[in-house]
Amino acid sequence: MKVVLEVTFRMGGVNFRGTRWEDGNLVFEFERLGDAFIQVLSNQRVEVEVDKVPQKVLVELKTKEGGKAFEAFEREGKYLAAEP
Repeated sequence: MKVVLEVTFRMGGVNFRGTRWEDGNLVFEFERLGDAFIQVLSNQRVEVEVDKVPQKVLVELKTKEGGKAFEAFEREGKYLAAEP
């Protein structure tokens, strides 16, 4: 099955690194590691093929300051999330 994630970040410079499974949840990994970023909303769409339906879809964003994780919600067959 295909999982589609559309996520909005508060700043540019975000790169998609991959996915992993964690306790039945599908985690999309992103990172923003540079020093200067454009203060503009940045949208990304990622599609991955998986073998099972995830319990939850999570977004993990790693930054120089550490990182944060937030949950996506499903709407009309795709998952939507926004950086808090």
